[in-house]
Amino acid sequence: MNKVKFSLAMIAIGLSVNAAATSLDSARVIETKMNQSAAQSQQRIDTSAEHVLSMKADIEALQEEVKNLTIYRDHLARLVDSQENEKASLNEQITGIQETRQGVVPLMYQMIDGLKTLVEEDRPIKRDQRLARIARLELMMAQADVSDAEKYRRILEAYQIEMDYGTKMGLYQGKVTLSPTESIEADLLYLGRLAFVARSLDGQRYWGWNEQDAKWQLLESQVGSELDKAYAMAAKQIAPGLISLPVSAHVEVQ
Repeated sequence: MNKVKFSLAMIAIGLSVNAAATSLDSARVIETKMNQSAAQSQQRIDTSAEHVLSMKADIEALQEEVKNLTIYRDHLARLVDSQENEKASLNEQITGIQETRQGVVPLMYQMIDGLKTLVEEDRPIKRDQRLARIARLELMMAQADVSDAEKYRRILEAYQIEMDYGTKMGLYQGKVTLSPTESIEADLLYLGRLAFVARSLDGQRYWGWNEQDAKWQLLESQVGSELDKAYAMAAKQIAPGLISLPVSAHVEVQ
């Protein structure tokens, strides 16, 4: 009887050990599956986190791009406003230029007419050369390939040349009309518009321009030495110094 009980006890223990082993194996399998499931879940979490970080970086990049585009848009808007203002300013300037041209062109014709009157009424100092310059100015006014600014500059240049005739000493060779039937080549000397004299090429005769009669008047021979000194000075053969010249009648100092 006791042996039977012992055997039953051993069987019971064996069954219990087997059941425990089976339960342990099952627990290990479950644990392994849980670990695998946890690992897979963690992997999915990590992947999702990476996606979230990547999307966040993309969003930040897009936000920065939007910010830059906004700045560039505002910049372009300011440029457009500036260009519109400049356009309006240019339109005003063009209108002003057109109005200025309408006033400047008649003024230039008046200035040329004034030059012609000056030369015609002035002493005949290089008269042909001065009238030829005025003729070129008149021809220039009808030339479309010359700008108004250039035309105005040349007219002012001609006025400057005329001013120089009134302030400088000059010497040149030209024709002197002594009478309706007599003209000779002579050395002509002028000192501004104060004095205008002529000397024959042989240096023997001298004339002074008579403003009142608008003709050449023979000068006395005793003034020859002083006039020769003036001619030498104008030719830069001697140093500048004090000289005496016959003054034309009715001279207006300008």
